[in-house]
Amino acid sequence: MSTIVVVVLMGGPDAEREISIQSGTAVANALNQTNRYSVSLQCIDRITVKELKQMHADVFFPVLHGPYGEGGPLQELLEETGVPFVGSGSVAARKAMDKATTKEIATALGIQTPPWSMLEDGERCNINAPLVLKPTDDGSSIDLEICKTNQEVASARVKLHANRPTLLAETYIEGREITVGILNGQPLPIVEIVPHKDTPAYNYEAKYERDDTLFIVEPSLPSNDCVNSALLLYRTMEIQDIARVDFIINEDGAWLLEINTMPGFTDHSLVPMAAHHIGLPMTEICASLVSASTSRGVK
Repeated sequence: MSTIVVVVLMGGPDAEREISIQSGTAVANALNQTNRYSVSLQCIDRITVKELKQMHADVFFPVLHGPYGEGGPLQELLEETGVPFVGSGSVAARKAMDKATTKEIATALGIQTPPWSMLEDGERCNINAPLVLKPTDDGSSIDLEICKTNQEVASARVKLHANRPTLLAETYIEGREITVGILNGQPLPIVEIVPHKDTPAYNYEAKYERDDTLFIVEPSLPSNDCVNSALLLYRTMEIQDIARVDFIINEDGAWLLEINTMPGFTDHSLVPMAAHHIGLPMTEICASLVSASTSRGVK
């Protein structure tokens, strides 16, 4: 029986390229340690179907973060190759990457999410401060601004609209930030994120550059309803293999922030952390994802 060739894709043209390279390298290392696969690690930018086919993969493991690599365009190309790949298909990926679409689906399911509106450059904002401004289709808290006053909103918009004509404005919800990882359709232990007191939120710096963010696995919470909400959203959106669903929890319950269809695999990442807590090492996480993809076949 020939060895399965797993091509791990990383990099991409999105703002999270460097994080993707860290994640992809970690995935390739983990798969190599299993001694079950022939692993090829490929750092890409934008790519063609022809170039993908020339990699001669039995299965692709795309570990890209952002609108191109995680939000549908790459998934469409992978679907055209006829080769199985880890993660969601292009339709689910596009919906999940679009924060407004995700919030609309969640609302229809009865999952509460902070009030929001789409905000074009020059358009009046109808969400009152305090609020959060963020891109509709990016992750890792890139270009996220928490604005406590109208003056801060105006200043943040000048900066953000320079590169992002459309933003999502969302009511700022005070509370505890938690995340629910989902692996092969099963929930992992909840992780609570407690940024250092001089960090206003779990931003890019807190996620990847600082070592003083506190992570609490299986925290004491008033309710675990967020797990059911995460699974309902995952299944309704037809997400596959892996996801991470982020919430804010306060006295009014759990407030959905977003869902990620290819969460990070770095040494700061939350899905590997939650899996490790129940005895699942990176080797088994990655091998199980390859197994799920090959068993499912072509999307």
